[in-house]
Amino acid sequence: MPGLRGKKRLFRKVLIANRGEIACRVIRTCEHLGIKTIAVYSEADANALHVKRADEAVLLGPALASESYLNIAAIIRAALDQGAEAVHPGYGFLAQSAGFATACAKAGLAFIGPTPEVMQQMADKAMARRLAAEAGLPLLPGTETDITDEEAVARAQEIGFPLMVKAAHGGGGIGIREVRTPEELPEALERARSLAQNAFGSPRLYLEKHLEGPSHVEVQVLADQHGRAIHLFERDCSIQRRNQKVVEETPCVKLDPALRQEMYAAALAFVRHISYTNAGTVEFLLDQEGRFYFLEMNTRIQVEHPVTEMVTEHDLVEQQIRIAAGERLALSQEDVHSHGYAIEARVYPEDPTTLLPVAGTMTTVKEPKGRHLRVDSALFSGYEVSPFYDALMAKVVAWGRSRSKAISRLQNALGDFGLEGVPHNIPMLQQVLASPEFVEGTYNTLTLGRILGRQESAKREEEERHKVAAVMTALGHLFAGADRARPSPWKTYGRAAQMSPGPGRGNRW
Repeated sequence: MPGLRGKKRLFRKVLIANRGEIACRVIRTCEHLGIKTIAVYSEADANALHVKRADEAVLLGPALASESYLNIAAIIRAALDQGAEAVHPGYGFLAQSAGFATACAKAGLAFIGPTPEVMQQMADKAMARRLAAEAGLPLLPGTETDITDEEAVARAQEIGFPLMVKAAHGGGGIGIREVRTPEELPEALERARSLAQNAFGSPRLYLEKHLEGPSHVEVQVLADQHGRAIHLFERDCSIQRRNQKVVEETPCVKLDPALRQEMYAAALAFVRHISYTNAGTVEFLLDQEGRFYFLEMNTRIQVEHPVTEMVTEHDLVEQQIRIAAGERLALSQEDVHSHGYAIEARVYPEDPTTLLPVAGTMTTVKEPKGRHLRVDSALFSGYEVSPFYDALMAKVVAWGRSRSKAISRLQNALGDFGLEGVPHNIPMLQQVLASPEFVEGTYNTLTLGRILGRQESAKREEEERHKVAAVMTALGHLFAGADRARPSPWKTYGRAAQMSPGPGRGNRW
């Protein structure tokens, strides 16, 4: 991919403070740039692909993330001992830790990301709302400061129900509670505070008006240390489960040209207002009337960045590295163009019945190949799906001149993905891509729940058919050999079927 070019010397050696597919992804760009790489790993990842791909590798500690991938002192020590000049945090783990970025700076290491000060501001969601308001971005009604339980009751009445209770230092959908009535608010506050304290070490909360069935649209931005900022278009990330993204695409087909430009302008206004540098995304909620509202800013490379790379042909990780090295952006906004459509599907190991993550060993791995396809993964035959870390195994991305072609290519690629040994969510991904809502581009953040609901309904109907068959068999045995006339099996089936709940009925069995 074409990258940004400048005169400043790039780093000779970069430590990648992460694992899995994103570590392999960063290594790939560093190889292209002639930069040596240092992998770090836990005891559970001794045989991981990123360890084998890097030029050097350092053991951090035991499997627990707190003793390995979250151990700032061990990571800094590894970087200094191996002669690294910079650290790339990937996403997850310490990628949005202002403390980690500060520790890198104190050690004389370049942090490939924004400044600690901006990271700290954006980590505080309530502060991010205040800054967005200052920058003139549209906001949903809510509170810009964290609130006590007593204040929440009064402010909730002003905001109106339904509303969301959110952790001020939240992320990953943790610490979010939907509240539809005043009676639900006290329990929601208590549960959200508990989750926020346990997950983020802070019980601070804020309130925000709840949108029914919005779309989640984010704008990819780049900003250098010399005042230049550009966007690289948008991504629609509305196919979500439990506030976790599953399928992403670009461009967003729900935006008309005027609305799209308005969203870009808002994102860049915010970037300039907070003096942001490096790669990031400004996140918005889009309502069903075509109005958008600031949600948050992610201060790192996103999981879904490959779809942007597919349509722009610019390597975002390379641009991150060059910006961190002090180079000026060599691109103007007019230099960035979007071609065609790209869609990404995230492959997770999960039980198809419970939809919960599972661990185990991949006995067979066959990744799809073909023109206009991209697979980012760290998979291989014998790959251990660990219970200690994020369950994401791979990302499959397809490009097409038309959106329908991109959907078709991604469906075919998922069908060609051969994974054995651990159950996975590929059948669910195929179901999403084939759904009328996705094909027509009318989906929103509730769509996946509805699809899974239909799937559960279909399972229940299948169970009911088995029950009906069992009734028929039992009745057949009951009447077998009887002298009196037996009822028709079809009438028996019909009577039994009437007892079946079917779609929307309660269980009568």
